Parts: sequence; C-alpha cells; structure tokens
Amino acid sequence: MGSKGLERARAKMVEAGVDEVAIETFAHYFRLLEHGETGMIPESSIDPVDMPALSDVEVDEEAGAEAVRRTAVIKLNGGLGTSMGMDRAKSLLCVRRGLSFLDIIARQVLHLRREYDATLPLILMNSFRTSEDTVAALARYEDLPVEGLPLEFLQNKEPKLLEKDLSPVSYPKDPDLEWCPPGHGDVYTALRGTGLLDQLIERGFKYVFVSNSDNLGAVPDARVAGWFAGTGAPFAIEAVRRTASDRKGGHFARRKQDGRIVLRETAQTPPEDAEALADLDRHRFCSTNNLWFDLAAMKQALDVRQGILGLPLIRNVKNVDPGDPSTPKVVQIETAMGAAIEVFEGAQLIEVGRDRFVPVKTTNDLLVLRSDVYEIGQDFVLDQVAGDLPFVDLDTHFYKLVREFDKRFPEGAPSMRKASSLKVEGDWTFGKGVQVVGDVELEATKAERVAPDTVLSGTADA
Repeated sequence: MGSKGLERARAKMVEAGVDEVAIETFAHYFRLLEHGETGMIPESSIDPVDMPALSDVEVDEEAGAEAVRRTAVIKLNGGLGTSMGMDRAKSLLCVRRGLSFLDIIARQVLHLRREYDATLPLILMNSFRTSEDTVAALARYEDLPVEGLPLEFLQNKEPKLLEKDLSPVSYPKDPDLEWCPPGHGDVYTALRGTGLLDQLIERGFKYVFVSNSDNLGAVPDARVAGWFAGTGAPFAIEAVRRTASDRKGGHFARRKQDGRIVLRETAQTPPEDAEALADLDRHRFCSTNNLWFDLAAMKQALDVRQGILGLPLIRNVKNVDPGDPSTPKVVQIETAMGAAIEVFEGAQLIEVGRDRFVPVKTTNDLLVLRSDVYEIGQDFVLDQVAGDLPFVDLDTHFYKLVREFDKRFPEGAPSMRKASSLKVEGDWTFGKGVQVVGDVELEATKAERVAPDTVLSGTADA
C-alpha cells in the first residue's frame, strides 16, 4: 500500500499547489516511513555535550555591529495557539500595555535598525492560517518592509497519513484537518522553494537569525551576531541550561558514531530511555530554537542534496482531529530546524542566558511574561528583573484557555517578582494588587475542585 499511498499523497499536494521542492522532501520522508524508520535516537548512541558560554566570550563591538548589518531576521509564525484555545496567530496575543508579540518584535527590529544603521529585514514564515491576520497586524509599521524583499513567506503543508496504511486521510467534516505543517524544519525547504534564499544572497546578506515569534527574548543581539561571525561556522544554535520544567523536552548530545552534534527531541527518544532524557545532570542543555546560519553554506548544502537537507525524521502520531480522540490515528511527518546542526561540519553551540529564551507555550508561561518579573525597555527588549523565574502551575480545568485565563485575572497579572512558585488548584480569581511571595499553593475549596467567585487580593505568601 505504501507506494500507492505516496502516489495519492503526491497527487493531493500537486492539486493543492504545494511547491515541488516540498513535495520531493515529503516523498523522501515517506519512503523512510515505508522502510520502518522511526527517527529514534537511543541513549546508547550518544554522549553528553559541552559548549562555551556567551558570558565568557569577548566580542568586538564594531564586529558585532557589522554582523548585524549583514543579518536578516526570520520569525517562525505559523502557530495558531490552539492549545490555549486560540484560532488565529498566537503572536497576536496581547503581552502587556496593549502590545502583542508581533508589536514588540517589530519595535525591537526597528530600534536595532536605528542603533546599528542596519537594513535588518524582518521576514515571517507564516502558515496559510496565520498569513492574513499577521500581515494586517503589521500594516501599521510602514517602515518595516524592506524594498525588494517580502515581509512573509509561507510554510509548506503536507497530508496527514493514516497510521494503518500510510494513505492520505480523508476528513470531509473539516478538510483543513487533512493537512498538517511539516514541522519547523520546513523553513529550509520553504526558503529554497520560494527563492528567498537566493534573494537574500543577491541583496548582500551573509547571515540569517531564525527564532520563534512566541519567544520575545530572541533578539538579533550584536554580541551573539559578532560571536557567530567570528567563529566562521556555517551553523550555530543558542542553548540554555535545562531546568525542571525542561525535563520532558529535547536536548543536545554528541553522536558517538561520527562526533556530530545532534538535537534529540522527546519524540525521538525510545521509551526505555525516558529516564536518561529527564536526567538534567547528564544532558544539561536544551535548544532555544534561536539559530544562526551562513546563507552561502546553507545554499550549498541544499544544492548538493537537491533541496533535501536530510534532517532526521520525527514520526508524530496524533488523531486527525487533535481535539477528538475518537477520530482516526494519523502519522504526521515532521522535522526540527535545530536538527540541521548535524548536517554542517564545524557547527557550533553557545550557552546563553535564560533571558534569550522566554517561550510562551501555555498560560503558565503567559502569566510570568505579563507579570513584573520582566520589564520592557526603550529598546523593547525584555529585561528579567527578578532573580529567578518563578515556577507556575495553574489548574488546566480553569486556566488552560486564554479567554478563561483572562477572566480570572481581570486586574492583570499579580506581582511575581518575589515569587518562587505558584500552584493553583480550583477556580480562583485574582484581584487588584496581589503579590505572590515565596512558594504559594492555592487549593480548591470544594471536593469537585471548584471555588467559584473566590477572589484573592493582597499578598499571597508561603
């Protein structure tokens, strides 16, 4: 059934107008699936990895400024924030002072252009679901587009495959759910397929900085740019020390077979290696998804591989409707953009501070971001003013969705500058002037874990 499944998937992608480079890349991974490839990286095949820290590196100021002038910025902006109940680009979510992620990103870039007299194009990789809203939101920034370069390019899409036979799924109830993005590793395929890779080279740019739009710490900082330029490396990723909240996430390691750096995601970890994955003393570093690459090196790598970079396969099994477990099981073929580090000889890692990694994946993260743990300066860069980031665990029954979350913080986020942790069980509404101090745990007041109309004001402390 496999080859017939590929034929049907190809035809479906052609009919939908998917780029030929993306179709060939999909076919490459489909064949791997047919032959039983799982993309797993056993613990026995890797060793822990170490790296220099940015804080220990000397970077000449002018070298950093020059590197910024030769850099283009790409933000991955294809996510809808569905896990938080959103149906539009997550980057449109309000962060503070009426500013969204996109507002702050745009202002960060415009400030850096003025500071370094740099062109510094900002280009977003949108999905077909986020493009319209995003372009409309950025229309207010008339100086943002760079002449001769697009403000966006579109992420590719591919068919979801039935787990039982790898045929493209049919779901007439909601045809959009028959499709999925190929993971953020698609950024390289899309850059080549749209011609944007060549455009950037022709315009004289040398480097690209790529990061997620939900990470406001990911600024094309001159210090990091100067470090990358000084290494002469073709590719680099910023890493941070893993914390308790990163136990279930991916990490960097070194492959025993050839000494290359690899990025092992959770979905690539065999069940029997789950304990090793969670060992923060053994595997100490995870990816920020802030990466840098040399445009000429990327073009050459793609050209010699006929456009298929050959990133490790991630076989992701879900329901065709993620919100309905009764719908058929499907396989989504994905790749991670950070996994490209193993493609390039001489690729580098650099340890950066946690201030460059402020992702918002849940409303727990959103609460910290909206609180006084961070300040936003004149350069629109986040400044972490609290000593350590507090750990937040909000009851998902009441706080998981943004609209429900907002109802329970009608006066805004509480002060968390002195907080170590906040765990909330049940339905609590936070009043004005709340301060969280130390380790705080709020328990549900009823057996059914519901405490309606409970308002907390003043100070909550350990």
